[in-house]
Amino acid sequence: MSRFKNKVDDQQAHIFSLRAAVGLLAVLCAALWFGWQTAPRDLTVHVPPDLRTGSVRKWWDVPPENIYGFALYIFGQLNRWPTDGEKDYLAAIHQLQSYLTPSCKAFFEGDYQYRKAAGELRQRVRGVYEILGRGYSDDPELRVQQLDQDSWLVNLDINADEYYAAEPVKRAVVRYPLRVVRYDLDPERNKWGLALDCYQGTPQKLKLPGEAP
Repeated sequence: MSRFKNKVDDQQAHIFSLRAAVGLLAVLCAALWFGWQTAPRDLTVHVPPDLRTGSVRKWWDVPPENIYGFALYIFGQLNRWPTDGEKDYLAAIHQLQSYLTPSCKAFFEGDYQYRKAAGELRQRVRGVYEILGRGYSDDPELRVQQLDQDSWLVNLDINADEYYAAEPVKRAVVRYPLRVVRYDLDPERNKWGLALDCYQGTPQKLKLPGEAP
């Protein structure tokens, strides 16, 4: 009798262990499912533009060439007024707001109001472009400095030309120290995962070689 009782006890213990294993597998599957559901569906990987020698980088790292290209493109679009600065400047701020931090957007909106009140926008045509020979450089002190893992300082040497009724009214040669930050908030609106955080310092006027004093 005891032999049959021991066999029944063994079978119950085995059934209990199988139930425990099934429960453990269920918990593990639930954890894996949760991790799969919460994992990002899209991942932005920044690749340097020159791939002749290949590139090995961490997925979260952003090459300085990309930082510089982003700053130049967004800043150039903000300062491009093709027909009338009073309309074009504000429209550019709104169109590019996904690439501006909230504080930077507020800064440019304040700059717009100031220029409008000073009469510097109506019927003004403006464009900025990189000074020839002063584009991206590998020298970190010259163009792109990484401040920390999520922010960079970009020095843009820019020509800014303004016209009123087809007449040139302003030409400025300026170095703009721009702050760029990581900004992975809305990949649908901002594929770069970066944003301008306005100026890191005061823009400085430049004097080009051969320019009249």
